[in-house]
Amino acid sequence: MKLKQILSAILAFLSLTVFTQKAYSCTRIVYHGLNGTVITARSMDWRTEIPANLWVFPRGIERFGEAGNNSVKWKSKYGSVITSSWDIASSDGMNEKGLVGNLLWLVESTYPPFEKNGKIQGLAVSLWLQYVLDNFSTVSEAVKALEKNDFTVVSSHIPGTNIFATVHLSLSDASGDNAIFEFIDGKLVIHHDMKYVAMTNSPIFDHQLAINTYWKGIPGTIMLPGTNRAADRFVRASYYIDAIPKTDNTRAALASVFGVIRNCSVPLGISSETEPNISSTRWRTVADQKNLVYYFDNVLNPNVVWVEFSKLDFSEKAKVKKLSLSNNENYSGESSMNFKAAPTFKFAGLD
Repeated sequence: MKLKQILSAILAFLSLTVFTQKAYSCTRIVYHGLNGTVITARSMDWRTEIPANLWVFPRGIERFGEAGNNSVKWKSKYGSVITSSWDIASSDGMNEKGLVGNLLWLVESTYPPFEKNGKIQGLAVSLWLQYVLDNFSTVSEAVKALEKNDFTVVSSHIPGTNIFATVHLSLSDASGDNAIFEFIDGKLVIHHDMKYVAMTNSPIFDHQLAINTYWKGIPGTIMLPGTNRAADRFVRASYYIDAIPKTDNTRAALASVFGVIRNCSVPLGISSETEPNISSTRWRTVADQKNLVYYFDNVLNPNVVWVEFSKLDFSEKAKVKKLSLSNNENYSGESSMNFKAAPTFKFAGLD
């Protein structure tokens, strides 16, 4: 490796250490198996409780961007299963075409200037992921549409807190394609490539790639970084998701992917006053994009629950349904029968 590349990677690592001191930590990975086997997993790490519920959204829902009088409006083209955070945002999910979206924290995010009642259309960041799942079937479709910048994604404080929401969005589809979307210095930056199978929090994705370039020169069978920092989790995620066996045996593939995302998780109760970026893992999701099955793993429950899309009704006549998990309700196995009809939650808007 050239000296310039090594220095760039080291500087990126140092910048990650400095800039993630106030970040919340999560990890996302994508597995490419055999014969169309694609699985995406993520962990949600947060310093305090972050209540989550599963929702089934059918096609045909009328949406409003929650960014003032000139908000983006649309009607959902595809049905989806999503994980909500505080029932004010879609933070993770998969639609009926196998497109998966994951929101992860990125403290370096800076969104474009926006006037709440101005002429430019706006979309609250709480709906960013949902907008993509509602409207697109593949990563390429989403990239082609979002790179036009037809509207502005805007953010605000998480209601009831002084925490300003700064996130980046990862997408993967049933073909194994990947894209990362970040707002840096007020501009949308898109990284689109099938090889982008790992992502954590800070720094920006360009720097994460530089870190990975450095560590690829060090065999993972000899040494891997073991701390809970975002940089170390990114290296472990990148190494293990490539090292596990490539198979079309769904049971084996899921076991391997669960093993990787758990390896990158932070045990409950672990925190550090001097390392605020280290937060306990609260839940994990695993999306089987070939078979359209969505798994949810609450760390406070002994059982993983899952939902088979073949057992759900996504038609326009169908009702919105909710699987309540925010009080640590305990289910086991396939749980589509436990969803109950419920009014759609209200997405958080601007301050």
